[in-house]
Amino acid sequence: MTQNCKWTTSGHRAVRTHPNEEEVDPIEAYVERMIGELGEDPTRDGLLKTPSRVAKAMRFFTRGYQQNPAEILTGALFDVDYDEMVLVRDIDFYSLCEHHMVPFFGRVHVGYIPNGKVVGLSKIPRTVDVFARRLQVQERLTMDVAQTIEQVLRPKGVGVVVEAKHLCMMMRGVEKQNSFAITSSMRGSFESDSKTRAEFMELIRHRKESFA
Repeated sequence: MTQNCKWTTSGHRAVRTHPNEEEVDPIEAYVERMIGELGEDPTRDGLLKTPSRVAKAMRFFTRGYQQNPAEILTGALFDVDYDEMVLVRDIDFYSLCEHHMVPFFGRVHVGYIPNGKVVGLSKIPRTVDVFARRLQVQERLTMDVAQTIEQVLRPKGVGVVVEAKHLCMMMRGVEKQNSFAITSSMRGSFESDSKTRAEFMELIRHRKESFA
């Protein structure tokens, strides 16, 4: 089977492209073996197609490796004379923890102050999705989003806050059901200007329903 690979935008590892429809995804063999190692019969009726389903699901969950977030942003940049804060909050996301490959999920809030350019609002959630659909840790996800927006838009400042629940804490380990983690990345005026940072934090605090 041909192993087609492409580099991610970070440039530090290669990942296999999605197999063609006529190919059997190599993930299937690993899943079938895992099912057997867990003490189940991978040939029984309910599990017969599970390896194929899991392979397709994992390709979907990690499709961000095949996408370039910078290209998404640069495809919708507009020149504007606007220098007040732009905020897109409550962006839902789902990701897989790179330590246990179980989900973590929550909301992302992104704010920036334009420096002559703005980006189409839908491109910010799409950028979040690109990084969320990779094996991740919440801290890196937060920094990746902020860094990409900073590099492409060159704004006066950008702030990103991520709130998430982690199933690796809820289903195993400490098994705490009500805890969630908050991470932030503040750059430019969001880092240097306490008023800008305070305005951003106050704006994301006002919501119709609480995080759950």
